[in-house]
Amino acid sequence: MTEINEKFFLERLYDVIRKLAGIAKTQNFRFQQKWNEYLSQIDVKPHLIRQIPLDKDKFISDIDYRIETLKIMSNTVADGYYAIKNLLKALYGEYFSSKIFKTKYSKEDQTKIKYLVAKEILGNLIQYNKIDHETVPLKYNILARNYTMIKLKSQNDEEILKNMNKIFNDELDMETIQSKMKEIEKDGIISIKKKDDENHYTIEDGLELSEEGQKKYNESLSLLINWPTNFWRSFYNIRELNITPSSQIKNHELLEEILSRCATQGFGPVDYVFKNLIKYFEEIKEQSIKK
Repeated sequence: MTEINEKFFLERLYDVIRKLAGIAKTQNFRFQQKWNEYLSQIDVKPHLIRQIPLDKDKFISDIDYRIETLKIMSNTVADGYYAIKNLLKALYGEYFSSKIFKTKYSKEDQTKIKYLVAKEILGNLIQYNKIDHETVPLKYNILARNYTMIKLKSQNDEEILKNMNKIFNDELDMETIQSKMKEIEKDGIISIKKKDDENHYTIEDGLELSEEGQKKYNESLSLLINWPTNFWRSFYNIRELNITPSSQIKNHELLEEILSRCATQGFGPVDYVFKNLIKYFEEIKEQSIKK
């Protein structure tokens, strides 16, 4: 970690917020555009990402403005999570049961797309899935988390359960896994074979769509489905703040502890850093008032 003084720290912090503000603006526009194109006919409205107004001079010199900006930033961080959650809610709660979806794709493609979407979003965003494992129905979540492993090598009940409970914090049991895997088998995605008194799961037809279905999916829904991964990986990354504050900076030990979390990408670290930077600057402000 690079050690820097207060001036450099504030400028670096501003630059990071400006970077995230730019990503939020661009990604929010894309998200709203794709939602309007493909989901405007359902009742659920998108959760949009709020914008972050910035004034560098005020941010550097005015602690009240800085705290207010960080509060907006913190809310924007949360908006990203809720935008993804709301998208999944719209898809699994409304769109996949809508007439639009059912008339656009064959029954077989409809079934596979529900699994494919979970795989593309939850399969790519493990951190998100750890926070939210209720929005997407469980059978789709199970396949999203295990599809690649099953495709490489057949998996048994214990392996599936162990992998799922990394996400579900040991909330799932063997009976639930076996029941949901039977549902997935009924959908034609996997096959189940008994071996040594254990269920072994292999991929049957997989998630390949028909030629027509794939073409329609690529031209429409996939453009929206790719958004969460693109947003998450670009926005929840503040490694530029992985720095060591100089001992001359007020409360530098607390600040160093906060900034140490910047080394890790993802919603959790970014959410933690901005929430605690607010507390840090509020404490600095309070100390200056008491003097």
